[in-house]
Amino acid sequence: MSNQKKRIFQIEAFQNRVVVDPKYAEKTWKILEHAIHEIYNHNASGLSFEELYRNAYNMVLHKFGEKLYSGLVTTMTAHLKEISKSIEAAQGNLFLEELNRKWNDHNKALQMIRDILMYMDRTYIPDTHKTPVHELGLNLWRDNIIHSGKIQSRLLSTLLELVHRERTGEVIDRGLMRNIVKMLMDLGSSIYQEDFEKPFLEVSAEFYRGESQKFIECYDCGDSLKKAEIRLNEEIERVTHYLDAKSEGKITNVVEKEMIANHMMRLVHMENSGLVNMLLNDKHGDLGRMYNLFRRVPNGLAMIRDVMTSHLRETGKQLVTDAESLKDPVEYVQRLLDEKEKYDGIISLAFSNDKTFQNALNSSFEYFINLNSRSPEFISLFVDDKLRKGLKGVSEGDVEIILDKVMMIFRYLQEKDVFEKYYKQHLAKRLLSLIVKLKTACGYQYTSKLEGMFTDMKTSQDTMQGFCSSHPELTDGPTLVVQVLTTGSWPTQPSITCHLPFEMSALCEKFRSYYLGTHTDIKAIFGKGQKHELNVSTYQMCVLMLFNNADRLCYKEIEQGTAIPASDLKRCLQSMACVKGKNVLRKEPMSKDIGEDDSFFVNEKFASKFYKVKVGTVVAQKESEPEKQETRQRVEEDRKPQIEAAIVRIMKSRKVLDHNNIIAEVTKQLQSRFLANPTEIKKRIESLIEREFLERDNSDRKMYRYLA
Repeated sequence: MSNQKKRIFQIEAFQNRVVVDPKYAEKTWKILEHAIHEIYNHNASGLSFEELYRNAYNMVLHKFGEKLYSGLVTTMTAHLKEISKSIEAAQGNLFLEELNRKWNDHNKALQMIRDILMYMDRTYIPDTHKTPVHELGLNLWRDNIIHSGKIQSRLLSTLLELVHRERTGEVIDRGLMRNIVKMLMDLGSSIYQEDFEKPFLEVSAEFYRGESQKFIECYDCGDSLKKAEIRLNEEIERVTHYLDAKSEGKITNVVEKEMIANHMMRLVHMENSGLVNMLLNDKHGDLGRMYNLFRRVPNGLAMIRDVMTSHLRETGKQLVTDAESLKDPVEYVQRLLDEKEKYDGIISLAFSNDKTFQNALNSSFEYFINLNSRSPEFISLFVDDKLRKGLKGVSEGDVEIILDKVMMIFRYLQEKDVFEKYYKQHLAKRLLSLIVKLKTACGYQYTSKLEGMFTDMKTSQDTMQGFCSSHPELTDGPTLVVQVLTTGSWPTQPSITCHLPFEMSALCEKFRSYYLGTHTDIKAIFGKGQKHELNVSTYQMCVLMLFNNADRLCYKEIEQGTAIPASDLKRCLQSMACVKGKNVLRKEPMSKDIGEDDSFFVNEKFASKFYKVKVGTVVAQKESEPEKQETRQRVEEDRKPQIEAAIVRIMKSRKVLDHNNIIAEVTKQLQSRFLANPTEIKKRIESLIEREFLERDNSDRKMYRYLA
């Protein structure tokens, strides 16, 4: 065994054998007590901390830990009571300064005392479950200083007074405030919360309750929001400088509740300055401020969104029903585009591109645009106007921008098929206008083939629509698109034969039967024995056959003899009497339009280099009110086969389905083109039942079965 270890064992053995003088503990404690007094009196420089540590060590070692601990409590308590009197005596602004100075002194003293009593902290205190020295010092400071009857209320009122003075514009010593608040936090979160934070929040709520009421009464909405924003930022800054970080959410909740949540309704609806006024005057700054503040409170954004939606729907409704707007379709659509651009800007610049606001905007536009049944027609006219004359001198990029904006409006239409119907007509008019200009510049022969091609396209389209309408059962099979073209009008293509699959050949045969049933070739002999075979529509055939028994017929006689609807009859007569190269009839008086007082007779001078002559049907150039109604009726007629086709597709897949689910699925399938009317769907179901595509279930009349 080494000599060093022998010495240690000898010392320990000696200590264990030593007989302790009964006055030893008292003498040792007096030395330590004196040291504590000197530390608190700032005379610690002459102390030997090594000797003091050894004395404290020996007291604990010789089982005098309780005397040491209780003596420490008594001595520190006595000093803190004296310190309390010193703090209480401080007047005015010196109160907090004295408290802060004494707190710093206490912390320094506590550190020294803890170092001296380190052995007690490590052994005696854990064994006896007593409070450690440092924590003990904090608790004694709390009980004797902070919770002193003359200091506690004064401290709270002083802190709250300083906060109030800062809120009213005075400059305070933030460093001192930070030190005092940190002292409370060091004493424990419950001390900070109960002795300061809780009353601080209560006083703040009262302060902002009164201030917000004054703002509401004295300022407009925009200025009130600015004041609220400033106050909110001030409180956040205050927390940063001298409050606990956890207080930020609590104090901002107070400001939000008292200055925003409690006045949301009044702010939003404030006369001449509320949300509607901001929207009308494009006050993006105020709108953005309202959005950012209202998003902090429950249901804040919902209120802005609801008021915006209500206002937008109301103004939109006025726009689409305004008699003056309806007089000018181009201006009507331009106002819609302007309104859309306006609110897109608001949502982008003020509402942070919030998707819920964008959805509200879309639903509002969809709501009021479809209040006017002529919206599809007007949008088509707008596009037609821009493409016809409104884009002169405009770059291709600008054209694309305008068309992109129009497409945004187009997406809101529930009746997209109505737009399609009108746009086709307007497109046809533009093409005809071009052909007329070419004809004027280059002569009839130059444009005859173009006119023939145009007529073929229109006729083929009408033919295919009629074919699809008469065969709704073909929607699930191969799709057939036939173009019936006039020989000589189109570039020639080599005729190549092949054997079509059975499904396609059967489909072609059905079209052939349909076409021959709706188109008629009639032979006609004109003056000087000129013979031609005329390919005409059924209506045209009916009119021409009347002239086998009469040389001249007036419009009324033709109308009575054929019972053809007026609009169709006029187009039919216009096609045969007013189109150069196709004018197998003549009319008096000569004009481009057909009047009810006109009379008609065979054109004996008709001549063509072709034996077979196809007489097409002209496109209506301008719609009258009855024609508009007729267009609407045609749209409704065009929808019938689409609805039937959707029903057949659904039932072929599902086999059995109840009435409500058929309505829902048909509506869903067709919503990209138009909003199907449940009443019309029901009629189409009845029609399919009559034609034995469907049948009702015998036990449940609302259930339908598909018949293969």
